[in-house]
Amino acid sequence: MNLTASARAIPGTLRQDVEIDGRHHLTTDEPETVGGEDAGPSPHELLPAALAACISTQLVMYARTKGWALGEVSVDVDYDHRSVPRRFEIEISIGAELTPAQVARLDAVAAACPVRRAIEGGAEFAERIDARAHSAG
Repeated sequence: MNLTASARAIPGTLRQDVEIDGRHHLTTDEPETVGGEDAGPSPHELLPAALAACISTQLVMYARTKGWALGEVSVDVDYDHRSVPRRFEIEISIGAELTPAQVARLDAVAAACPVRRAIEGGAEFAERIDARAHSAG
């Protein structure tokens, strides 16, 4: 199953109306410092957000299958988008007391998050621009 996203520019702004899999909408924008209105996260901000949400979701789903009560789960991602290679620092906090074996297993689950695997594996891009010619007549 392919996942799809479409962005439509909102005229006169740097905002984008983003539709995800035909079911969800969100708005992105750029900070005021680069000409946006800061009316939503920038596209760069969505990448660490997706990684944090993916890891947290994977941990909670795995714990459910094992019947583990994790308490409060939070995942913080600090993304340095200027470094080469890009750098992600991930901090996971779990409110429950866990055994070392449970912590090790959750570490493996976090590392297997699909968003993280996609970033680590690299990507291929197939791009096409359709610029419709308009007659002057």
